[in-house]
Amino acid sequence: MKTGFGKQFRVSDNFKLSNHPTDISDRINAADAKEALKTIRKELSAFQEKLYAHNRYSVLVCLQGMDTAGKDSLIRQVFKEFNVRGVVVNSFKTPSALELQHDYLWRHAIVLPEKGKFGVFNRTHYENVLVTRVHPEYLLKENMPGIEAVKDLPKDFWKKRFEQINHFEEQLVNNGTILFKFFLHLGKDEQKARLLRRLDKQKHQWKFSPGDLAERALWDRYMDCYEDAIRHTSPATAPWHAIPADDKDICRYLVASILLEQLKTYKDVQYPDPGPEITEHVQQYRAQLEQQ
Repeated sequence: MKTGFGKQFRVSDNFKLSNHPTDISDRINAADAKEALKTIRKELSAFQEKLYAHNRYSVLVCLQGMDTAGKDSLIRQVFKEFNVRGVVVNSFKTPSALELQHDYLWRHAIVLPEKGKFGVFNRTHYENVLVTRVHPEYLLKENMPGIEAVKDLPKDFWKKRFEQINHFEEQLVNNGTILFKFFLHLGKDEQKARLLRRLDKQKHQWKFSPGDLAERALWDRYMDCYEDAIRHTSPATAPWHAIPADDKDICRYLVASILLEQLKTYKDVQYPDPGPEITEHVQQYRAQLEQQ
């Protein structure tokens, strides 16, 4: 299979969704992608073991996308070989009363991965410039000073939020977090097909909500907000990758490939030297154990 997907799917400063396909099954065979993922996720697991022992970096993987984009299944498949204590997944839904008593980034900051571990955000801090932008009335629950109604929002409100997010991520990267941001780019027709499959299969009907249809009706507005948010929050230190998501096997393969490709550049991530106290007396310690 090919490599170099990191550069291929990284977004540019003039990012436009229309320039990024949702389906590339004519370029990558889904069956081959599914098979290749088996090897990649084992290599990712091996890296995580070294990362834990090295204890200098953490890895944060941010997954953002419309409903049914495949975030949950991607997490299951890509991190399948990991030690369960080596990866922590957080899913962000409607903010709780406690979370609303803090600034909008607080609930994300308090669950950042520890050094040596992978963290996955299933939906992310970008909800605060996506969902709240499509539904600005939600912002009123944050009780921000001087904002009693939507009309009170300053003209530069979203620009400032983009800047705040950029600063937040810059701080993470500068302090040892290896940050990945993936937009799972799902086509509207494919979302329709997936929602219909949810309704057709009784065991999946619990995933469906009438609210899904209401949000789907706002598709174009969401796409505009995604495009604007990604364009303004993709610096070289924390770039976005727009991943075609119409085929789940290809999507998972691309995400895993980009993770491994970038993580391999961290040559300093190695197992610690045990020191002469261990290396010079290995045979002695072995003999003592064998005699017990």
